[in-house]
Amino acid sequence: MPTFQFEAMDPQGQEIRDVIEAQTQDEAQATIRSMGYFVTKIAVQKSAVSAASGKNSARKTFAIGGAGGKKIVTFTRQLSILQDAGLPILRSLQILEDQSPPGALKNALIDVCDEIQGGASLSEALAKSPRVFDRLYVNMIKAGEAGGSLELILRRLAEFKERTASLKKKVIGAMIYPVMIVLFTAMILTFIMIMIIPEFKKMFDDFQMELPAITELLMAISNRCVNLWFLFPLIPIVLVLFVVMICRFKAGRMGWHLFLLKLPIMGKLVEKANLARTTRTLGALIASGVPILEGLSITRETSGNAMYEKIFLKVNDAIRGGETIAKPMKAESRPKFHPVTLFFFIAVMSLPPLGVLFIKPDFWFYVLYSIAVLGMIGFAWYFLNYKKTVVEDLVVNMIDVGEETGELDVMLYKVADYYEEEVETLTEGMIKMIEPLMIIFLGGVVLFIVAALFLPLMSIITGLSGAGKK
Repeated sequence: MPTFQFEAMDPQGQEIRDVIEAQTQDEAQATIRSMGYFVTKIAVQKSAVSAASGKNSARKTFAIGGAGGKKIVTFTRQLSILQDAGLPILRSLQILEDQSPPGALKNALIDVCDEIQGGASLSEALAKSPRVFDRLYVNMIKAGEAGGSLELILRRLAEFKERTASLKKKVIGAMIYPVMIVLFTAMILTFIMIMIIPEFKKMFDDFQMELPAITELLMAISNRCVNLWFLFPLIPIVLVLFVVMICRFKAGRMGWHLFLLKLPIMGKLVEKANLARTTRTLGALIASGVPILEGLSITRETSGNAMYEKIFLKVNDAIRGGETIAKPMKAESRPKFHPVTLFFFIAVMSLPPLGVLFIKPDFWFYVLYSIAVLGMIGFAWYFLNYKKTVVEDLVVNMIDVGEETGELDVMLYKVADYYEEEVETLTEGMIKMIEPLMIIFLGGVVLFIVAALFLPLMSIITGLSGAGKK
């Protein structure tokens, strides 16, 4: 029979420490209450914990990575309900662990239950599974334990995770639509270039006629697609690996993230999504009682953008020196000129003419001219926009008011709500704008193909008509 160590208070308020044997923790608590004591802490003795830990390890399954955001939201919401119902934390976790499907979350809950049985607090136990429960999650639970408001903190955590997941879903949804259209369009065009255009080329070769320049370009594209089709899937993979390699360096990561922030239209979406996420994160931490310096440090780690990480680091340092949040945030929100960002703008603008050079090498003069013109456009755009702030005055002013009134968490929540609405509006506008742009693009491609095929066909028809009259 397991032996439980417990701490309790007698009717006179004196602290009692003892051990008791029982089949389960609930039975042990019931026995202690029947003795007239109020249980404050109970755990299985270390020897029993070690034996249980060995059994629990055998119940784990192989899992890669962490748990999904949706699973964490559901777990947090259910744990909050169980705590509201008055169940002991260990019993609540065991219930949720039993009903969890095999995976990273179930493995983490097994470990958490083992740690709590060994006498650890909930926050200490959660901290042992960082792949599933991040630093923000652990610190909010820790603040809830210290303030005696764990149920409230769990509700806030669930709401925070739900809002964060919803924002992420909106941003990803805005990206999926154009990406799918581009992929579908590329597949159709590839099929045309590989299966249809070569047949026309055979016909033109049979007539031994001189083809217009536009037709020669179309035939060259088709020839590249037929002979080098296996390279086309590698192009996006190589580009992604190139960006990943650059981001491994501090300067490269900052340059790439600034490039994303300064892109036309898309940059605003990235900026507003980051502001919504970071302000809601900081607001949730402050409302939960996490110290401001710790909250800023956690917010910096979860921002996901090097520019915002730099801003929150500077704000953290300024607060240590006795300043407020608003002043250093305003001062650091204006980016400096970054050569890596300029490189990305010029490189992106140069990709289309480089593609033409790959297809038609004898067009090198036009390609170099196009690269020079488009590169200058990219340079001009970045030069005109690099000084624009990435934290709007609205955010700084709301934070300033929150610090003055002592309601910083409330103001941060209001800022987050505002920017989440802005993200939703911007994504809807992008989708509406993408549709006509894609129609125009497809119309241009179809016009190019039709014109390239129609011009030599007209010559053939004219020639055959003339020959028939003779």
